[in-house]
Amino acid sequence: MTRTKLLAKVLLGTAALSVAFIGFVMAQTPSHSAPNVTSHAEGALTGKVSSQAEGVMEGVLVGAKKTGSTMATWVVTNAQGQYKFPRDRMEPGKYAISVRAVGYEVPKTSIDVTAEPTQLDLQLTKVTSTSKLGMQVSNGELLMSVPGTHEEKMAFGACVNCHTLQRVLFSRYNADEMAQVVQRMATHTNNSSPMRPWVRPSEGPAGPPTARQMALAKYISTINLSSADTFEFPLKTMPRPKGKATEVIYTTYDLPRLDGAPHDTALDAEGNVWYSDFNSQFIGKVDTKTGKVVEYPVPLGRVGPLAQGGLQIALDREGRVYYGNMSQMQVVRLDPKTGKMETFKPPVQESDIGAAHLTMIDPSFQNVDGKIWVNVAGAGGEGGEGGEGGEGGATGRAGGTWHADLATNTWTHVTHPHGSPPAGAYDVIANSKNDMYGMGFGNPRIWMTDGKNLQTVWYDMPPTDMGCRRGHIDSQDRLWCGGFNGNDLVMFDPKAQQKIKVWQAPTPWTRPYDAEFDDKTYDWGAGMDNDIALRLNIQTGEFTEYLLPHETNVRHVDVQKSGDLSSLWLGDQHGATIIHIEPLTP
Repeated sequence: MTRTKLLAKVLLGTAALSVAFIGFVMAQTPSHSAPNVTSHAEGALTGKVSSQAEGVMEGVLVGAKKTGSTMATWVVTNAQGQYKFPRDRMEPGKYAISVRAVGYEVPKTSIDVTAEPTQLDLQLTKVTSTSKLGMQVSNGELLMSVPGTHEEKMAFGACVNCHTLQRVLFSRYNADEMAQVVQRMATHTNNSSPMRPWVRPSEGPAGPPTARQMALAKYISTINLSSADTFEFPLKTMPRPKGKATEVIYTTYDLPRLDGAPHDTALDAEGNVWYSDFNSQFIGKVDTKTGKVVEYPVPLGRVGPLAQGGLQIALDREGRVYYGNMSQMQVVRLDPKTGKMETFKPPVQESDIGAAHLTMIDPSFQNVDGKIWVNVAGAGGEGGEGGEGGEGGATGRAGGTWHADLATNTWTHVTHPHGSPPAGAYDVIANSKNDMYGMGFGNPRIWMTDGKNLQTVWYDMPPTDMGCRRGHIDSQDRLWCGGFNGNDLVMFDPKAQQKIKVWQAPTPWTRPYDAEFDDKTYDWGAGMDNDIALRLNIQTGEFTEYLLPHETNVRHVDVQKSGDLSSLWLGDQHGATIIHIEPLTP
């Protein structure tokens, strides 16, 4: 509740909307209209969710958080409106009850759970205020709702890097005023947030807004509240979960800092989840059994606006943790067994760095030749919008892909012959031979660089696709990645005749940011806009969409492949939480 109130106050300066911001209520005491509490034979806590408008309600997320705990469990109502918390997920104690059902509210509610089964029925009230509904919907639902061309809506992609679209649509700036805001937003780094508004190093006084900034400002002024007190278009909402999408358990883990921004997660052999902080200089570890969090400060070599956070986190076969430390331009390696932390930097002068920042690392197969792959992004869209400039897509002397031997601190810069296709990568991934797959979400190609001779081969994606953003390798050396701008999941198999296969996501504006295959049946993905985790059955083509418990900005997926069914770990980059999604049925 603290985070919800804080975000809503920053956005609108009113606590009245904090309850509605993410469509659920977290409560401490029963209200005057307390729900009916009776015993029940199944589960630790069960009940039925209904409303006067719909009767029993399928697809309502119900959450329970024990007083004093940093962990919460969420379940989903079935077709009969029933929910159930298993006994092994709920020990006796006092629990705050929350729901997520867009368009509805519930009275503040808490319940004492004992060793005996307990039932708690919930009566939801339909939201009648457009402003409250507008604060409940996801970025994707807002994008589906606002008028405009696809190209105009795509311009909001930079906005959701740092905050939700409610900030944009609830603003009251006219076109001229909004142009100043758009221009100022462009000075912030991609890892900014309302609580960490990092600004790029200044290159001199700002001129007037560009024509592109003016056009975006004019468009925003036609859909925000600059000329009306309510939106002049209907708000569209996605259907609530049904069927298999209700057969799931979520666990959320709060991080100790409200400004925590977990970008990537990585599950170690002991069941701990490691995370990178996108806004601050920490590597974090979550004990998934207790919820205890330990954060390790990262040594800084560059200060001021360059003292931002990091991006990728990855583990090697020895359990050591690697961190792509962005504007610090360094790889950080932590050995959890000894606590030793080391830093490694590419051999470039400070004057050659410019806007470059070290983002991705892959140490997965350094056992093959002792080397890891490192990517340094630059000023040209981070390997997204048409590469990063320069020969072969590199940015200056620092940008591009590096092959690094950390034992000797020897770095080799990957270069390409004149006239080669762009190769400014957003993500770089090693296969079992420690060759590299590269990709960029504005580059309709996937490329492979040989780890022995550093020669590169490019593969064109289907004409309808626009490139991948991030991905993972499977046990067959196939690449699975998120086709961000194409709204799809992609598989690249260099050994197959049809090397690239694509599955279109069922819901618009899902924009999968990342994808990973579980080596059995399911490919998982998620993105920044729709608060949905995707599970694709590659044998049947069936998608299951798991609505997440709250607004969740996802930049990376980490599949837990153990057990009968794979599960998914996510970092909520805007919400200081880690989320575990566990399906209950195939």
